[in-house]
Amino acid sequence: MTSTLVIIPARLEATRLPRKILADICGKPMIVRVVEQALQADIGPVAVACDHAEIAEAVTDHGGKAILTRSDHASGSDRIQEAAELLDPEGRFDVILNVQGDVPLIEPGAIRAAFAPLEIPDVSIGTIMTEITEHRFRDDPSFVKAVTTPNGQGHHRALYFTRTTAPGGEGVLYQHIGVYAYRRSALDRFVRLPPSPLEQREKLEQLRALEAGMRIDVSIIDSAPMDVNTPDDLERARAAYQTL
Repeated sequence: MTSTLVIIPARLEATRLPRKILADICGKPMIVRVVEQALQADIGPVAVACDHAEIAEAVTDHGGKAILTRSDHASGSDRIQEAAELLDPEGRFDVILNVQGDVPLIEPGAIRAAFAPLEIPDVSIGTIMTEITEHRFRDDPSFVKAVTTPNGQGHHRALYFTRTTAPGGEGVLYQHIGVYAYRRSALDRFVRLPPSPLEQREKLEQLRALEAGMRIDVSIIDSAPMDVNTPDDLERARAAYQTL
């Protein structure tokens, strides 16, 4: 039986939208909205791994769980690994699911979809992707492409991730979405690995796992959750919540 701990990494400062994690969305901070969506996924307890007491207070004031982590982590993966050790030093949870803190509109089903590939014992990391339907995004480097092949068990096996337009030729392109379900042992191994050559070249952390021979399988979801990076994104998120 697999037991899952959902951890949402959150840092206070952001380059394009400072303090966005605490931005108000219809009466609640954005990070609290993400916690609510993660709880609705109903796959395990949810905690926020944060670098500042303000975030922790915002989460706990709304009934959530938060834990302070170091402020100098290079990535969200490093932050959730520290949080997992602090929250679960006995190793009771064998899957750690990483949900980004700036996706207040993520569907609970998308979170569950990242977990689904771990039904296959050989899979180290599960994640999600969606078809790119607008032609203008096919060549956009901010839309990370997942190059995959069907695994015969309802998901896809990741062969590569890239900011370029790939694979070539006619056919569907998939956008990778950064929600990850790590086997606990895979997360521990991942954070101990040095940054890999392709990771540094593409600026894509997940390539470190592939270069180390770790298997990543991917579920397809219907659409990408909107992440909040700009003031305009924030206004769209607020407008979306007003219609719920």
